[in-house]
Amino acid sequence: MADNRKSVPSSSASAVPAIGPAERAQAVLAGLLAEPLAPALYLVATPIGNLSDISLRALSILARADVIYCEDTRHSAKLLQHYAIAARTRPFHEHNEERESDRVIAELKSNKRVAIISDAGTPLLSDPGFKLVRAAAAEGIPVISVPGASALLAALTASGLPTDSFFFAGFLPAKQAARRAQLAELSQIPGSLIFYEAPHRIAETIADMADLLRGRQAVVARELTKLHEDIHRGSLTDLVDITAGDGLKGEVVIVIGPEQAQAVSDEALAARLAGALEVMSLKDAAKALADEFGVPKARVYGLGIKAKDARR
Repeated sequence: MADNRKSVPSSSASAVPAIGPAERAQAVLAGLLAEPLAPALYLVATPIGNLSDISLRALSILARADVIYCEDTRHSAKLLQHYAIAARTRPFHEHNEERESDRVIAELKSNKRVAIISDAGTPLLSDPGFKLVRAAAAEGIPVISVPGASALLAALTASGLPTDSFFFAGFLPAKQAARRAQLAELSQIPGSLIFYEAPHRIAETIADMADLLRGRQAVVARELTKLHEDIHRGSLTDLVDITAGDGLKGEVVIVIGPEQAQAVSDEALAARLAGALEVMSLKDAAKALADEFGVPKARVYGLGIKAKDARR
């Protein structure tokens, strides 16, 4: 008997048209835009250069916000126009933060959806907004962070320097005496150090860093995510030559690696330990030499026990 049944594809997935990333992203964004946005203060990260670095969630919140407070409304207009976002904008910067904070809190109390953005990157990082967030939290108003681009994290992760522990110091003082004093304090932090710096001060800042943080590896990252992005790596002494003069332009991030522990042999440690034991106990000597050379205290203590056993 003839079998007149039609053949069935081996995989049902092959019968469904493939959905590419563009269609999937469009569907996700459409779904987000269709949802109601709860009244809250939204801290929205925006691109630091490449406009494509904004998240779908950020776009959906900016599109649904009742008002967007911008560090510079003219600058933010480029991003909002690029994505056809027509929300009302108002300025919110270091010169009007005190005055505008009361207005923002009043809007939030009336159940408005308020977004805060900076010129680039994550709000509040070297930008105003801390006092506003604190005031909103004190009023019981929801504060929601919408993460995304960040110049300091982009520079740190691309630097090749340790990322397990770091300290963001923002902008250093413009005057040299204050800058050097702050660098001396920061030098004691056991981790990578991250700074923002204006291009016209980069040469003198790197020179001070090279003088006070001798021997450390560092990175100068410029125009991150933009067309002319470049990253200079080397010792701080190397970077003095690279940044000298007026060659560097654009936004700059400096990353400095932690101080490297001095390489010291067991023989050299044992010799120093012998002298230290003449004036202090093994326990105290082990701690003193461990701090001096940046080595484990147990290593020094073990050398002391070994020397004591050898004398028996």
